[in-house]
Amino acid sequence: MQTEDQTRLQYLSSLVARRSVVPIASGRQIIQSPTYIVRAKIGTPPQTLLMAMDTSNDAAWVPCSGCLGCSSTLFASASSTTYKPLGCGAPQCKQVPNPTCGGSACSFNLTYGSSSIAAGLSQDTFTLATDPIPGYTFGCIQKTTGNSMPPQGLLGLGRGSLSLLSQTQNLYQSTFSYCLPSFKSLNFSGSLRLGPVAQPKRIKYTPLLRNPRRSSLYYVNLQAIRVGRTIVNIPPSALAFNPTTGSGTIFDSGTVFTRLVAPAYNAVRDEFRRRVKVPTVTSLGGFDTCYNVPIVAPTITFIFAGMNVTLPPDNILIHSTAGSTTCLAMAAAPDNVNSVLNVIANMQQQNHRLLFDVPNSRLGVARELCT
Repeated sequence: MQTEDQTRLQYLSSLVARRSVVPIASGRQIIQSPTYIVRAKIGTPPQTLLMAMDTSNDAAWVPCSGCLGCSSTLFASASSTTYKPLGCGAPQCKQVPNPTCGGSACSFNLTYGSSSIAAGLSQDTFTLATDPIPGYTFGCIQKTTGNSMPPQGLLGLGRGSLSLLSQTQNLYQSTFSYCLPSFKSLNFSGSLRLGPVAQPKRIKYTPLLRNPRRSSLYYVNLQAIRVGRTIVNIPPSALAFNPTTGSGTIFDSGTVFTRLVAPAYNAVRDEFRRRVKVPTVTSLGGFDTCYNVPIVAPTITFIFAGMNVTLPPDNILIHSTAGSTTCLAMAAAPDNVNSVLNVIANMQQQNHRLLFDVPNSRLGVARELCT
């Protein structure tokens, strides 16, 4: 009842302020998925799905009736009077990855983590908060393999052509912000605010950088990292933005733990260990800096062009479920083709308001408790 009240109050405040607020929850507790989820209503009459929000993807996609390998919660397209599949001639067919035309319908394939997805390009009414968005283009998933796919689909918040930003430009002017609750939180206490109205006025900004080769991603200029009061020694090339190689730093809502390229991570980790002063360091899973005794963690500050973001312990430490082990919740970027990218991930974004102001090419961050 308390949760329903909270959602109801957010709905009422959105009516009063003429703003669109979509509640956010941690998918870990509700749909056993590591992503953050929003309630989206699709079709006429509306069907509710808990879609993962992802700032590094553009297209939205949902599992549809008859999907092979999908979860049990499906969108019944046949029950929606406003649903329509898109043909090969539709301009959107050129904007999806790997489009194919079997007969007249436009289909496409993509990979997401370790999953591969085959979907038909479709349109229907999406309702976020109280705003119906007619003719929203999305993928109706027909087949999936692997287990990375968010079970009830994904809402792309990137800045490419089929993203929510592009499809609602007139409505929300390519501006949104969100506050992610703690991943342990059980209710929809976070919020996605759409449009320039009612965004925070007092917030520090850093410029958004554009990489034409990876046009969906939100690149920023990370200049240095401070652990406690020490600016750690990171080679400039590890933080430099380079559109040719794709290197640089992005904010991403879909990655769980911040990954830094090896020279940057090693410098942060070594200074962190030096300040904690506990001799026994163990590893656990993908984390290499863990302690089996209580510790006092130093703060970690990301220094961007124009703003500093200092993380409190909740954004830096993760505790084992038994509670006896505490780890630094960051890791080195995996040693593969994408290892040039620093990713500020959702664990480090929790309980902060992130404002994506694309028309003014800037990203704002302010501390906000929303757990």
